[in-house]
Amino acid sequence: MTPPSPLLRPYRPEDREALFDICIRTGHEGGDARHLYPDPDLLPNIFAAPYAALEPELAFVVEDGGRAVGYILGTADTASFVDRYRAEWLPGLAERYPAPVREPASPAERMTVLMHDPERMIVPELADHPAHLHIDLLPTHQRAGHGRRLMDAFLAALGEQDVKAVHLGMLTANTRARAFYDRVGFHEIAVPDAGPVTYLGRSVQ
Repeated sequence: MTPPSPLLRPYRPEDREALFDICIRTGHEGGDARHLYPDPDLLPNIFAAPYAALEPELAFVVEDGGRAVGYILGTADTASFVDRYRAEWLPGLAERYPAPVREPASPAERMTVLMHDPERMIVPELADHPAHLHIDLLPTHQRAGHGRRLMDAFLAALGEQDVKAVHLGMLTANTRARAFYDRVGFHEIAVPDAGPVTYLGRSVQ
């Protein structure tokens, strides 16, 4: 009997463990980041879990064999998300991940700095693209059309909220991800002093 095809569906709370696993296993230029972060929950608590908690209506997964193997999630309005992140999400993490008091010296310390600075997400050059997203698929399920399916679902959900445009930030070194974003209609947005990050945007339509 042929196994069922991977299923695209809305995120459910029981996907949380898989969400965390996907995030850390794709967190280093698209590859496994577990060797960089002693606490594997650190990256997911910044780049995945807050979106699933605060805007679950914009979270979708690809399920295969009863487990999520990829996700897309984000926010319809970055400025509002930043406010909610600081008020509702960050307080629950402050004891586990205290704000650094010295110059960060490791990947984990640098990420903790980002965790405590959600306002970094508000970039004037991105104001015309108020929504933003994160998308990740395990390597076993990449290059099979699932990323496009996830993107289509997310864009349709943004359209239902009358959002006109969306952006994302990606490590410039992740050339495979850039090729995917180019294929699904994103274009580069010039942001001064962006460091190792490239910003991309597209209309929701």
